Amino acid sequence: MDTPASAAAQAFARFLTEAATKAGYDVTSGAGGRKRLAADSGMSASAISRTLDGKTLPRPSQMEALAKAVNVDIQTMLVRGNVISGESWNVPNEPHVRSASLTPEDAADSWGITDPMIRKMLISNIQQAIRLQREAETEGGAASRG
Repeated sequence: MDTPASAAAQAFARFLTEAATKAGYDVTSGAGGRKRLAADSGMSASAISRTLDGKTLPRPSQMEALAKAVNVDIQTMLVRGNVISGESWNVPNEPHVRSASLTPEDAADSWGITDPMIRKMLISNIQQAIRLQREAETEGGAASRG
């Protein structure tokens, strides 16, 4: 009986075999394409063989180079190779949620700045940067209206 891990490896092997063949690699055993694919993807020949034979999945760190070698984008490889679901890839980008406002003092604390002179200088620089940013935004808004 196949375990979920071996079923995933077999599904990935089917996709990779098809993609590699379309990319010009003859990945039949002994044809030399496996060795060339290994070299082009930076993987070992034995790792490519285990992957193409459906015994293992490549390590996550190998996926991007493997996708590039077979001329598919990483999303296509991961989804069509059944590594991840299409739904999980298409999670809508959440807008970046800003954290609660930090005061210059909070910033100094979070960075571990304890020396009184350095704190004073840092806080003063942050306050000046905030003032300059507000002025630039005000001037930019006035310029676009005028």
